Amino acid sequence: MLPAYTSGVSWTFGSVAIVGAGAVGLYYGARLAEAGGDVRFLLRSDYDAVQADGIRLESVAGDLHLEKVQAFRTPEEIGPVDLVIIAWKATSNHLLAEVLPPLLHADTQVMTLQNGLGNCERIAEIAGAERVLGALCFVCLNRLSPGLVSHTAGGRISVGEYVNDGGGRAEEIARRFIEAKVPADAAASLAEAQWKKLVWNIPFNGLAIAEGGVTTDVLLQTPGVEDEIRALMTEVVAAGRAQELVLEDALIDFNIERTRPMGPYRPSSMIDYVEGREVEYEAIWAEPLRRAQAAGVEVPHMERLAERIRERIGLEI
Repeated sequence: MLPAYTSGVSWTFGSVAIVGAGAVGLYYGARLAEAGGDVRFLLRSDYDAVQADGIRLESVAGDLHLEKVQAFRTPEEIGPVDLVIIAWKATSNHLLAEVLPPLLHADTQVMTLQNGLGNCERIAEIAGAERVLGALCFVCLNRLSPGLVSHTAGGRISVGEYVNDGGGRAEEIARRFIEAKVPADAAASLAEAQWKKLVWNIPFNGLAIAEGGVTTDVLLQTPGVEDEIRALMTEVVAAGRAQELVLEDALIDFNIERTRPMGPYRPSSMIDYVEGREVEYEAIWAEPLRRAQAAGVEVPHMERLAERIRERIGLEI
């Protein structure tokens, strides 16, 4: 049985558990730890390497070698913490029911850094909706090897509450990230922030797979593909608006122009595809597509992209 939730408006946090130590978890967890936070990493494949040599960040925001890392193999070893940060891919969410309960005490909050939609709902089923937050990461990260992360651009996170009860949890988490030299803000609407990120994720992650495993610069340089990117973004904006969210047309040019300087950037879903790992199809494409259709929005480009991705990854519907 989970501990009864008691947190109120004065919530703050000391101990943090990072669940999912890929590029995102290692990067943000290391930044919090370097700032003096009590950060505990749940590690599996990287455990031995991190124990031996710590976490290394090659970063445009300043390189970092976190030599002493609180590394654990099981959530039971970590124990209850004040804040759980879910940083693994949505394809691992079937493990939430096993991993989350040992990390919770009465005031624990759970924040997901995952892409796409439906992740907060999965966490809420286990921990309770009142504990759940989401954060959108606007960052270019790649895990080069166990414990080593390359950070080439961006870094900002936007934190929102799944159930906004006025308790200031998102503001407190954003403040602590800012203290760790990570740009951060509290989003007034988590749903709106999620759809704004989908404006980039759906076309760039998706077409990088559909075109056979290519980088963002190739997408923008290939004849006709930028037009397809713009068409997809237009549909995402329309789908968000149909759900009474505020998404501006300017998001389209903004997201394309901020991508050009990234050079040969490999979106995370493309890396999963070319390296033979499971792709986050449900969270990034299927669930947004279902919600767009349920809202009565015609989204032929999103439908065609979803079909192309399914063909590439061998997924039968």
